[in-house]
Amino acid sequence: MNVLSLRNVVKAYHSHIAVNDVSFDVKAGTIFGLLGPNGAGKTSLIRIITTITGADSGEVLLNGEPLNHLHPNEIGYMPEERGLYKKMKVGEQLLYLAQLKGLTEKEAKIKLKTWMVKFDIMNWWDKKVGDLSKGMSQKIQFIATVIHDPKLLILDEPFSGLDPINANLIKDEIYQLKEKGTSILFSTHRMEQVEEICEDIVLINQGKILLYGNVDTIKNDFKEHLFSIKYEGDLPSVTDHLGFSVLEKRPNEVTIKVTEGVSSNQILKTLIDTNISILGFNEILPSLNEIFIKKVEQSNE
Repeated sequence: MNVLSLRNVVKAYHSHIAVNDVSFDVKAGTIFGLLGPNGAGKTSLIRIITTITGADSGEVLLNGEPLNHLHPNEIGYMPEERGLYKKMKVGEQLLYLAQLKGLTEKEAKIKLKTWMVKFDIMNWWDKKVGDLSKGMSQKIQFIATVIHDPKLLILDEPFSGLDPINANLIKDEIYQLKEKGTSILFSTHRMEQVEEICEDIVLINQGKILLYGNVDTIKNDFKEHLFSIKYEGDLPSVTDHLGFSVLEKRPNEVTIKVTEGVSSNQILKTLIDTNISILGFNEILPSLNEIFIKKVEQSNE
């Protein structure tokens, strides 16, 4: 089942088309990456999904229902530009935001205490938001985003400003929310984070989809038949007849490109028959960052 579905969504601002016929699905209980360079249309899409603005045409479905004014209560959205009131105290603000999402004051206090104990920040209750560091404010914003147990959680650069320890803390909470059934739409420029936590992605540029699908499948689709070989012994100086060419050579390790039509198993068998001992034979898949740059550059040509 899909928690979120976009069908041929279009959004224009005057003569600029920010979202151009975009369609994709976010499966329930998954972490989905929304990727693209600055100005690609990501923010416009998020504003449509959260009902801040409407699409000019197309359809957005939440749990199979056309998006309506009640759906924001089922969505948690943490924008890149944080929206906390700096002069308010942390506790007052969290209570206020929780009640805006439909919780009673009693329910909000119980849930907030659980989250603040979990993050070890109960002593921040009476501090003003403006007195907190960026990382501390990030934790408060995260709590405000998830306090009402949203079905769809939208996180825009959620690790910005966090040190590695607190980034891992938030990451662990994201995983736990996913395990409990929350679907997460994750937007970031950090491709290594996407590779680590996302199952599916959509890459957009200039309002159009460039890539859409499973992360592992996409990486396999862009592989260039490169392998890293660790060995002991003397590698033959001429290798073209063996079915591969050497791209880079280091002590007891080479990067090779396998000739089209030759399988990696054939290469491995051929090498075993030579006078070298194979210590490692690994395929080199492109990183999402490399794929991202390649696709965006091609679309801009």
